[in-house]
Amino acid sequence: MLRRALPARPEARRILIGTLLSAIGRGLTLPFLFIYLTDVRGLGDARAGLVIGWFGAVTLALSPLGGTLIDRFGARRVVLPCLVVEAIGTGSLALVDSTATAFGVMTLVAIGSSAIWAGQNTILASLTGDGERQRVFGLNFALLNLGIGVGGLISGAVVDVARPVTFQAIYVLDAVSYLMPGLILLSLPHVGHRLAKDRAADTGAAAGGYLTVLRDRPFRRLVLFGLVLTTCGYAQIEVGFAAYSVRVVEVSPRVVAWALAANTVMIVLSQLLVIRRMEGRSRTGALAAVGAVFATAWLVLGAAGVVGTGNALLAALGVVACSAIFGFGETMLSPVMPALTNALATDELRGRYNAMSSMIFGISGVIGPVTAGPLIGAAHGRLWVGVVVGGCLTASVLALSLRPLLTAAQDGRAADPVREPEPAHA
Repeated sequence: MLRRALPARPEARRILIGTLLSAIGRGLTLPFLFIYLTDVRGLGDARAGLVIGWFGAVTLALSPLGGTLIDRFGARRVVLPCLVVEAIGTGSLALVDSTATAFGVMTLVAIGSSAIWAGQNTILASLTGDGERQRVFGLNFALLNLGIGVGGLISGAVVDVARPVTFQAIYVLDAVSYLMPGLILLSLPHVGHRLAKDRAADTGAAAGGYLTVLRDRPFRRLVLFGLVLTTCGYAQIEVGFAAYSVRVVEVSPRVVAWALAANTVMIVLSQLLVIRRMEGRSRTGALAAVGAVFATAWLVLGAAGVVGTGNALLAALGVVACSAIFGFGETMLSPVMPALTNALATDELRGRYNAMSSMIFGISGVIGPVTAGPLIGAAHGRLWVGVVVGGCLTASVLALSLRPLLTAAQDGRAADPVREPEPAHA
């Protein structure tokens, strides 16, 4: 299955290696930023939260600019400097000693990260054909999670709040890891250049910029689906899932850590099998299934809340099962969402399409915590479960409504000569 999932072009395989190497570095620091800022650097909880929120706001604000620059100059000229800036910013976290320096460093990190995801997706799309793109994006996601898992295991064994140097070390190593995909890209001089070679030919197509992208009716529907799904799915993991598990189910933070580990294990072990099973099947059907799987995960968590302290073991198993089921849904979403985005995109606007797709997670990352925190904090945990389950099922309906707007090829199905899709731009 791994051999089948690998892209045909060796350049794409080397890009995937860069994903794995940088993900290991990301995993070293991903779980510890809040702890580092508060317990090691002495920032209060509120200030640390503002710093992390500021990072998300800056990244979201700059993402549209990143997509425009990718289309105008090529992903290579955008991703390479962004990786350097990200590396400098991440390494500088080791030197943070005040709220002001934390804001400054996180601003630098946000500038670097604002275009990396869209740029790397654009590069991978340019190196893969329609028939293999879905498999490659799925493999990329599996490698990302594998690297984060390995990095998390390493840092979890060495970091110690009583020894700040251990945190400084992992941030320096994370900075070095961001240079790895940059070095690989530098070794591929013909990769990542502007996709629309003839500026005169594509001026009309690109003139509208994001307005042209937003006129794409199927893509608008896909973005709406993504916003609803991620707001009621991904965006709930850091706040909703953790808060409900600890305050309502009353499990320990260690159980939450085990649950997140189960999520990673599920993704790494099942991603290749899921990719294989999804070949030739409707992408919109897969997206609808993701909504149903996410809803099932939240229902399991809700059931664990009902059990509560009456059966601590069963409640803990429910929390872990929720995270594992959620991970299975991720294995279906991760290959389909970017593949469908790039199936709808044109070369002239591919960077903008990928930038808008990545912005979905930034927007939902703001909405999700704002809705989860007050509900669970006010002891309305069951209402929160109902909201996220209903949202995920609504996303499933939106996914199914997208199917008539796509061609059979865009939807990943065999050619269907009977039904004609609605025009892409309306």
